[in-house]
Amino acid sequence: MGDVAMTVPILRALVAQHPNVKLTVISRPFYKPFFHDIPNLTFFAFDSQRHKGFLGLFRLYQDLKPLSIDAFADLHNVLRSKIVRTFFAWSGRKVAATNKGRAEKKALTRAENKIFKPLPSMFERHVKTFETLGFSIDLSQPTFPKKQKLEPAITKLFGEKNKPWIGIAPFAQYDAKVYPLDLMLEVIQLLTQNQSYEVFLFGGGTQEIKQLHLLAKDLNHVKVVPGKITFEQELQIISNLDVMLSMDSGNGHIAAMYGIKVVTLFGATHPYAGFQPFNQPKENALVPDRNQFPKLPTSVYGNKKVEGYQTAMRTISPESIVQSVKSQLTTIN
Repeated sequence: MGDVAMTVPILRALVAQHPNVKLTVISRPFYKPFFHDIPNLTFFAFDSQRHKGFLGLFRLYQDLKPLSIDAFADLHNVLRSKIVRTFFAWSGRKVAATNKGRAEKKALTRAENKIFKPLPSMFERHVKTFETLGFSIDLSQPTFPKKQKLEPAITKLFGEKNKPWIGIAPFAQYDAKVYPLDLMLEVIQLLTQNQSYEVFLFGGGTQEIKQLHLLAKDLNHVKVVPGKITFEQELQIISNLDVMLSMDSGNGHIAAMYGIKVVTLFGATHPYAGFQPFNQPKENALVPDRNQFPKLPTSVYGNKKVEGYQTAMRTISPESIVQSVKSQLTTIN
């Protein structure tokens, strides 16, 4: 989800700076709402049954042929997208793929002979992909969509917005990227001492929703979002946040694509790998103490566990997180 959300600012800038370009985005149907506000963009839904396997990917290519595509930008660069890209190349179309810098990221995350330096962001890498196809993109002055209007179903559940809204997404795909929930509870308690804040908790799946309700228990001005409204309605709330506190995960990237200020907590991963949410200053990335945990980052995606590093995120204090969140609120125009 985060990978898809990270493409949105690039595509928004592309159509703004090249208004004669018509885009077709190929992705899973779930992600269609990410792109609804971008002009000259058509969403083509990948069908997990019809387009399954090699023959299914050829069928996908055949389904795309009537769109008269002139160039194919592979922003995913995995086996399936490579196959479709190859079909377009064989047909004489221009193709380009995002270089994910896998060797550089391996050097950044290995335990021995680590090369600890910032790598190009995924946004910079995607820009180079489009440059290969002949389309320059300037991200220095990004524009963002207007805040979405909240549907009555949302205001009925959560009320009108008449105070700062803070989003918190305390989960990630891998445990090594999740801030300890006992400390996250402290963060929420500290934030809600100021009753002028409204806190919204985000997550997904039955188990995560249960944990969100435990975090919100007996706390005023804390609202659990998932399980009550549709995904599109969740996006409406996110677009109206004043700041999002997120792990190195999808919700942070979703908020950033709407121009929301995002404070990101990194664990086994690190912003140097290039996954800092779009247009966020480096001080919005909070990382564990590398003096205590010098092997960090130990993983690009957080899927590798290193013995003795399970407590690394505990070196990020709740007080420092709250201070960072509040500092974003004070800079809102």
